[in-house]
Amino acid sequence: MIVTTKKLFEHAYGKYAIGAYNINNLEQIVGLFRGNLDSQAPFIIQISKGARSYTDKAFLEGLIRAADDVFPEAIFAVHLDHGDEATCYDCIDSGFYSSVMIDASSEPFEENIAITKRVVEAAHAKGIVVEAELGMLGGVEEHVKVDEANAKLTDPDQAKEFVERTGVDSLAVAIGTSHGAFKFTGSQSLHFDVLAEIQKRLPGFPLVMHGSSSVPQEEVDRINAAGGQIAGAKGVDATQFRPAAKLGVTKINIDTDGRLVWTRVHREFFNEFPAKFDLRDPGKVFMGEYAKFIAAKNEYLGSAGQLQQVREFLKA
Repeated sequence: MIVTTKKLFEHAYGKYAIGAYNINNLEQIVGLFRGNLDSQAPFIIQISKGARSYTDKAFLEGLIRAADDVFPEAIFAVHLDHGDEATCYDCIDSGFYSSVMIDASSEPFEENIAITKRVVEAAHAKGIVVEAELGMLGGVEEHVKVDEANAKLTDPDQAKEFVERTGVDSLAVAIGTSHGAFKFTGSQSLHFDVLAEIQKRLPGFPLVMHGSSSVPQEEVDRINAAGGQIAGAKGVDATQFRPAAKLGVTKINIDTDGRLVWTRVHREFFNEFPAKFDLRDPGKVFMGEYAKFIAAKNEYLGSAGQLQQVREFLKA
């Protein structure tokens, strides 16, 4: 069942965070639904601008509709990740998305407000929820590229002003994470002090954490052992998810980890079975491995075991 992120956030706030997982193909979608049902968790499917143009947006949307029929017990939102203004309007007009993200964080503060406000007005007119971003995460994720020198944490006072002036429903904040597989060096971690100050100014308001893949070292090591060349990757410690949730983070974005699982499965499979060429063979392995990955991640998020309570909350 497709719902809005707003309803999911109302149930989760202050208790747990909801996993927002980027998908690009059939195998990811099947593994995602299985993993969330195995762990009894609500979730958010994220479709990026790049995923929509990978083949054609209609294919992905059709696969998600099919999954909704095949897995009727699932409760989830469909969200546009890192959309520009034109893409947001396209998703709003489609009638399929329950949530869109307008990312104008690279623009000056006033321009970010103006763009976000236009998208909010268009989305709210059709009952669609809007996420925006303030502050800039470093790293690379598809078309989003920010040098570390230009990355900046979200200013708590600006966050309050931004929300009040735009009417946005949730806000992605920069608290030290970055996009891609190379998030931290040394002993860096999340800036909980900044997050606490933002929550103090926006009590009860849903915050979002981008760039939150954990980049498990075991996955990286196995990829490299199977011929990969991923060096120095380091992600967010998953044990920090629950403390962040208590400070108002209700949505945590995870993309890179899913790509690592896909890469590990396929490298290992074809190394072990070099004569194989049926794409369905590694696909079956991946769906099972991705489902296990999702279920494990939901335990860290605290969303595991929440599905029945969310169902009852939606009926109330």
